[in-house]
Amino acid sequence: MKVFTVGNKSFVTSFQLAGVPGIISEDPQKAMDEIRKLTDDSDVGLVLVSDDISEVIDDELTALRSEKETLVFSLPAIGSKKTEVNYRVMLKKILGV
Repeated sequence: MKVFTVGNKSFVTSFQLAGVPGIISEDPQKAMDEIRKLTDDSDVGLVLVSDDISEVIDDELTALRSEKETLVFSLPAIGSKKTEVNYRVMLKKILGV
């Protein structure tokens, strides 16, 4: 299984230094298109998205997570503020409960 990153230049570059390929995108909708393409690839098991991108497309990502087997996970971008994540609410959205 492959891992990919999608986000701003510093986010993607930091993972590329560790050997993880990525797609640089500053535009959330273009990033969403790339994430869809990646989740359609059966070789991709995990897509890491910078939180500055994922905040804007959160509802679309939630819908995608419920449709696809590929894990799509949001991570803090460089300079992001620390925030609490309510995983119970997120799981309810994904499961449609």
